[in-house]
Amino acid sequence: MHNNDGMANISSSRPSNALKAVLPVAGLGTRFLPATKALPKEMLPVVDKPAIQYVVEEAVAAGLRDILMVTGRNKAPLENHFDRVPIVENLLLQKGDFARLDAVNHASNLADIHYVRQGNPLGLGHAVLRAWQHVGQAPFAVLLGDDIIGEGEGLLPHMLEQQATRGASIIALMEVDPEHVPMYGIAAVEPTSENDVVRVTGLVEKPSKEAAPSNLAIIGRYVLQPEIFPILEHTAPGRGNEIQLTDALQVLAADEKIAGGVYGVVFRGKRFDTGDRLDYLKAVVQIASGREDLGPDFTKWLTSFVKTLG
Repeated sequence: MHNNDGMANISSSRPSNALKAVLPVAGLGTRFLPATKALPKEMLPVVDKPAIQYVVEEAVAAGLRDILMVTGRNKAPLENHFDRVPIVENLLLQKGDFARLDAVNHASNLADIHYVRQGNPLGLGHAVLRAWQHVGQAPFAVLLGDDIIGEGEGLLPHMLEQQATRGASIIALMEVDPEHVPMYGIAAVEPTSENDVVRVTGLVEKPSKEAAPSNLAIIGRYVLQPEIFPILEHTAPGRGNEIQLTDALQVLAADEKIAGGVYGVVFRGKRFDTGDRLDYLKAVVQIASGREDLGPDFTKWLTSFVKTLG
């Protein structure tokens, strides 16, 4: 990790292309064992790119080119993927396979990527806290690798605009089936004058369907005020005996005087969940179906195959 000495106060109107992005990637991926015994879950391919590359590309498309990955053990393949591989590049060059050479070089040149170890696996809140030294006293984005947002959906740019305008922390929300509420952090909200922008008044981590304040679930995109760091530092372990980011956001949501409070952008676009095996398979099928190079042939075969299951 490269140290950052920008600890001076920086305005919340700081241009989005100067913000930093934090990607927590220290999870063990136990739901994908044995595939993740030696391979980080973030490196599982979604068609022909690892899941994490979609997330990095989203950050870069929004103007965030300074990226910190909070890693754990056995995450070296992540670093290798975004590094140069001269032996592969030279082989492709000699073969004249310029299309694949461009794809390999694209991953290496996407962004300025830094790495820091999480150490003790104490939850998402703890992983975000490990970014404090790199981020300093500036707003920053957090992108979770389990969620792939459809290309061109504009979610992250919208969140960055809201953060700059409101000087608040912004979280991404999505309506979910009430039966699925216990799988998510859920927000209590009040409307604002803008469509699909709400003020968050409270957050509950994985409530029962009966106790949930809404069906608006937090998905894996955040643009946070730096005041979240000292709050996380003093946040006791919560659900699962982990330091929950939701608990720290609850402190900010409870009082708008603390760093402008918390607002939510309600997302209604395409989101691909790669968090468990079934949703991962759905994501692969949906993304492959939308590809110009693969989609027509793949969907033709898929339609034929589904008929055989009848």
